[in-house]
Amino acid sequence: MIPAALIWIFAQAGSGLGSAGGVANARPLECDVVDGARANVWERAKSPALRHYCDLLASGATKIVSAVNGTSMANEALALADEAEHVLPGRAAPMLLKGRAAASLGKYSDALDALREAKKRDEHALDDPQALLALGRAAARTSHAEEARRAYQMLLPRASALAPNDRGVAYDEAGMIALAAGPPALEEAIATFRQAERDAQDLPQTVAVLGLALSLDRNGEHAEAKAVLDERIHGDPRPLLKNAIAAGVLGPGTGDDEVDALAAIGLEGSDPTAARD
Repeated sequence: MIPAALIWIFAQAGSGLGSAGGVANARPLECDVVDGARANVWERAKSPALRHYCDLLASGATKIVSAVNGTSMANEALALADEAEHVLPGRAAPMLLKGRAAASLGKYSDALDALREAKKRDEHALDDPQALLALGRAAARTSHAEEARRAYQMLLPRASALAPNDRGVAYDEAGMIALAAGPPALEEAIATFRQAERDAQDLPQTVAVLGLALSLDRNGEHAEAKAVLDERIHGDPRPLLKNAIAAGVLGPGTGDDEVDALAAIGLEGSDPTAARD
């Protein structure tokens, strides 16, 4: 049986209820006085440092959205985060921006340090789905598996706020982290991969199907695992898994050590000899 808490999590994720209240927006509260509903000309005039700080963060957030595979945009966001920290030291938002930018660049140790510092400065700093995604990836890729698992457990009820591709990969990563936690977390892995199968597209969806089958098989549900594979997997999955590694759908701490197992389960129906190998 799937725990009631997980049923609630995935009901929230499917309905979009987990992203209410502007969580996805993540604009620092201190910027409301110069750039929000409470802003006025007088507040802007008397708070030039705050105005500059908020402009830096807004520009950095835009560059993070535009950054793909560690482009120069992410490096610019890092520089803007450092400048914002210099303008108004000790606030959480610059560390949050720095953590997301570092994660985008694959600097996962730096990302984890920055995100932990953001959390230390403000206990709600990591409520934003993108921040939780960065935290989960950074923790997983620096061998902090339980911290990564907690981050993904917090993220999944808000996953509807993520872009579709990020959402599918996030579910796959969460499922792989649960799978790595062993038998006590198999129900969690199964529930997560079921949601990934529904929500993901293209390559992440194929990974989700293989992850679901592997989780079911390890949980003793062999007939259902076979049914999942018979319906969705046709042919040799190894080229797709190779592409999943190259695309970052599977990575260190998020399934790259399960590639042989995923390939084997996918080959059982079509090529038992290759599956045994």
